[in-house]
Amino acid sequence: MSAEIVERIGAARVLPVVRAPDRQTARTYAKAVLDAGLGAIELTTTIPGWADLLPEVVANAGDTLIGMGTVTSAADAALAVALGAHFLVSPYPVEDVRTFAREHGILFIEGGMTPAELAVTVPAGIGKLFPAHVGGLAYLKSVSAILPGLKIIPTGGIPVADVPDWLAGGAFAVGVGSDLYAGGDISAKLATLKVDD
Repeated sequence: MSAEIVERIGAARVLPVVRAPDRQTARTYAKAVLDAGLGAIELTTTIPGWADLLPEVVANAGDTLIGMGTVTSAADAALAVALGAHFLVSPYPVEDVRTFAREHGILFIEGGMTPAELAVTVPAGIGKLFPAHVGGLAYLKSVSAILPGLKIIPTGGIPVADVPDWLAGGAFAVGVGSDLYAGGDISAKLATLKVDD
């Protein structure tokens, strides 16, 4: 099942990250992403009341994968999975969540910035480079060279307009967040990210 989810995230090419100061704003963002027909979305545990929001988003997701991000404890991991999350994401290595995910057959996209941190994700075959904007595309290429075969999802500070450059630079998929929701027309920005099958 995890392999299928990895494949679907790769096909989506982009992973919108919903991080918001309140549940209503997060609900609005999530609806916009779902309406755009993107293949995957990541909510975060930093959203107040995320445990109430997650099952609502899952119920309205159709075929869209729903991930739970900023998962930094086994308790949150268990709750997220119980509420319907298809996969888990963290901003940095979290051994307890890694163990939980392995024992329950759940995809865990573990974050890291340094080569050592990202090396932890090699057994899973997929990892999150965070915060990606710090090192930029050159850093992604350097990390990819020393961890060949690792599917890397750069996330953090990436403007929507730069997503094609990151994909061309070797990203498996690209996580986009704040720029997606900052001013302007969210639907128009999402439309530029839609990848047709």
